[in-house]
Amino acid sequence: MERRNASVAVIGAGDYIGAAIARKFAGEGFAVFVGRRHGEKLAPLVAEIEAGGGRITGRSLDARKEEEIAAFLRDADAVAPLEIGIFNIGANVNFPLLETTERVFRKVWELACYAGFLTAREAARLMLPRARGNIFFTGATASLRGGIGYAAFASAKFGLRAVAESTARELGPKGIHVAHLIIDAGVDTEWVRQRRLEALGPGALDNPDLLMPPASVAASYWQLYQQPKSAWTFELEIRPFGEKW
Repeated sequence: MERRNASVAVIGAGDYIGAAIARKFAGEGFAVFVGRRHGEKLAPLVAEIEAGGGRITGRSLDARKEEEIAAFLRDADAVAPLEIGIFNIGANVNFPLLETTERVFRKVWELACYAGFLTAREAARLMLPRARGNIFFTGATASLRGGIGYAAFASAKFGLRAVAESTARELGPKGIHVAHLIIDAGVDTEWVRQRRLEALGPGALDNPDLLMPPASVAASYWQLYQQPKSAWTFELEIRPFGEKW
C-alpha cells in the first residue's frame, strides 16, 4: 500500500456508507479520520483497517458543535494535509406533518444541513492556503424531491444541496473541488432491509439489484476524487440499474 502524505476526514462515519468510504481511502494509502456521535462504535472499523495496514483515527464527534468540527478537521490536518473532507450525515426520518415536532424539525436541520455548512467552512479554512482540496457531501433523493412525511428531512437535504452548490461556485475557481452526491436508492443496510420488509412484505428483498452496496457509494467518491480539474463534477446521481426512476 502506497502511503500518501494526505488525510481524509469522514464526518458521519456510520457502519455502512461512512465505514465503506473509510475502508476505500485507507486502502489507497490516506490517513483517515472518522467521526460519529458515539465514537466507541468505531472500534471494529478502526481495528479492521489497522489490521490491514491502514492509518485511521476514530473520534466521538457532535457535528452540530462548531468547536468540535473545527478541532476534528484541524487534528486530521495535523497528521497529514487535509485532502478530502466528506460530510456523510443522513438524519433520515419520516413523520406525518402534524406529528413533526419543532424539536424533530430543528434537530434534523442541525444534523443534515447546519453541520454540513460547518464542515465546508472549516475544511475550506485549511484547504484555501494550499489552493487544493476536495469537499464532498452525501445527498439523497430528498435533496431534489419532497415526499409525504419528509418535511423535515427533505428541507434539510435541500438546504445541504444549496450549501454545497454555493460552496462549489465560490471555491472551485480557487482550486477546491466541491461535489454533491445524490444516492437515489436504498442502501443495503439492515435498517433499510427491515423497512422494505415492513412496507412491501416478504418478497421485498427478492431482487438484490434494488439495493446499493455501501462499497459502490465509496467507489463513486473515489471516482469524484480522481477527476481532473478540467472536468470536475458538481453533482453526481447514483442508483442501481434495477431502480425505477
